[in-house]
Amino acid sequence: MLSVNFVLQSRKKAFNIPKNRLSGMKMADKIEELDLNGNLSKNELLSVLKKEAYCIHIIDIMMADTFLRADARYVPARYRDELLKISTKAFFTRIKDIKDDKKHYKGNVDVNKLKEFLNALKKQRDDAKVNMELCFLKIARIISVYTTFIREESIHPVGTPFPGGFKVRYDDGNYLCPVKEVQKKNPNALCRFCISKQDESV
Repeated sequence: MLSVNFVLQSRKKAFNIPKNRLSGMKMADKIEELDLNGNLSKNELLSVLKKEAYCIHIIDIMMADTFLRADARYVPARYRDELLKISTKAFFTRIKDIKDDKKHYKGNVDVNKLKEFLNALKKQRDDAKVNMELCFLKIARIISVYTTFIREESIHPVGTPFPGGFKVRYDDGNYLCPVKEVQKKNPNALCRFCISKQDESV
């Protein structure tokens, strides 16, 4: 009888499967456990995001919501309510979307861009001041990675308002952001990774 190792090695050679993709190897449960030194398919990344989404508890959601509202107190009152309504709805419905997403996505993720993206998110977590902010960032990381690398949509949902009465919008296949050019130079913002383009009408 052929040994299991012989069979696995034969399959690896026949199909050119990387060692860490062989059946029986431990699959990543967290983003930090992903192997970003080789190819990473969108479906592999989605699988990990699903696992992380299922680990979000009600207390995380409550604390993140509290942080969102506290952070919005610096937003001009004339559009604060609209911002909170859109942001809160998108923020929490996205977690459900990730859990329920059964779509098969073609292609691989740009692992170099993902590395930079995760480093930027890590810096945000390192700079967090309170537990509420950490809970917010925990959920935001799952959603922003999903939106950017799986769905290829703008990080801020369509309709998100910005100062001056401008909003993120979708037009002719493009996501248009009123502050893209300004914010993409901000090292603490994720705008430079976002698929959106600068709204030239602003």
